[in-house]
Amino acid sequence: MSRCPYFEKKHLLFKSKPLTAEGDEDAAQAGVNKASKGGIIYGDYLQLEKVLSSQVLQSEIKGSKIHDEHLFIVTHQAYELWFKQILFELDSVRDIFIRGQVRDERNMLKVNTRIQRIVMIFRLLVDQFGVLETMTALDFFDFREYLSPASGFQSLQFRILENKIGVSDSLRVSYNRRHYRDNFKGQESKMLTSMEQEPSLLRLVEEWLERTPGLEVDGFNFWGRLEINILRGLNEEKEKIEKMPKSEDKEELMGELAKQKDLFTSLFDEKRHDHLLSKGERRLSYKALQGALMIYFYREEPRFQVPFQLLTSLMDIDTLMTKWRYNHVCMVHRMIGNKSGTGGSSGYHYLRSTVSDRYKVFVDLFNLATFLVPRHWIPKLNPSIHTFLYMAECNDSSYCSEDSD
Repeated sequence: MSRCPYFEKKHLLFKSKPLTAEGDEDAAQAGVNKASKGGIIYGDYLQLEKVLSSQVLQSEIKGSKIHDEHLFIVTHQAYELWFKQILFELDSVRDIFIRGQVRDERNMLKVNTRIQRIVMIFRLLVDQFGVLETMTALDFFDFREYLSPASGFQSLQFRILENKIGVSDSLRVSYNRRHYRDNFKGQESKMLTSMEQEPSLLRLVEEWLERTPGLEVDGFNFWGRLEINILRGLNEEKEKIEKMPKSEDKEELMGELAKQKDLFTSLFDEKRHDHLLSKGERRLSYKALQGALMIYFYREEPRFQVPFQLLTSLMDIDTLMTKWRYNHVCMVHRMIGNKSGTGGSSGYHYLRSTVSDRYKVFVDLFNLATFLVPRHWIPKLNPSIHTFLYMAECNDSSYCSEDSD
């Protein structure tokens, strides 16, 4: 009888000796401590002496140390550090757009990565309120008097962040019937004014969307074809409904169809769009909206997958900033009720007024779902003609330059 070769040859698996506790310890202690040879060390690199000594309790200075004031300070300092990181990422993304490097669309991966990082930071900031809420209203009341007249509204970095993303100045809620910038003086006020003149992420994305390949009238002409297909589709639906026997369902369907026709008639009316733009109900130009909708419809095409991811992430930022404002409102209501804020605002009532679409920057992207149509209404692409190749221009590409960013 033949024997099993596995056991006869004593498989290599059984030849290796199990590690002993002594062997584990030896492996764990391997290596050389380079810090003992000099050079920069962890604390110096992070400048922890400055960071960890910057928690100054006003209650302690006044002779009555309140325990939870330390948590309040650390949490808000953490917010400001994360705001700084968001601005760092945001500036790098804006710079890629400003310098025209997105004309080589391989750089969109870099843009997407950094925008997604901003999204992850905002998720963290939303959850961070849970730490503050371990403090009760009475705990906060014990040291609140020491904060006045300081207020979270005075966070310069957050106002800069709003401006750089693209919060509309005309849609901001007044703070005590005054412009938000009036609460900042000197260099800070000048900085905010200067930031308002810089191209926001919204405006840069708008310009990028306007260049979406396929919008050209003498090319694929997505917009012209879409209008023809939708109007044909609506007429076909009308004919089907008209053939139905008279009933309440038929009347309801005809009424719904009339609403759909009005909706799409307004979509293809540029003057109507410009009117909504002037009222602040839309944020993107007419051509940018066309580009966004094209990306939305053709998101499964390789050429449009990365742009679609970017549009999704931009909506995530808006969503999370709205959640952040809402969590802030809830926490303030919980901590001070209907009292005035430490900075003199109406407190909860003022903050509640900021949780609305007027502070959404990319609201047009959310509204794209309004214009969903059956797939067979969407203009068909011819793979042999409509390839939409990457616009790889060496002089615009960070892959071809010496830029290490």
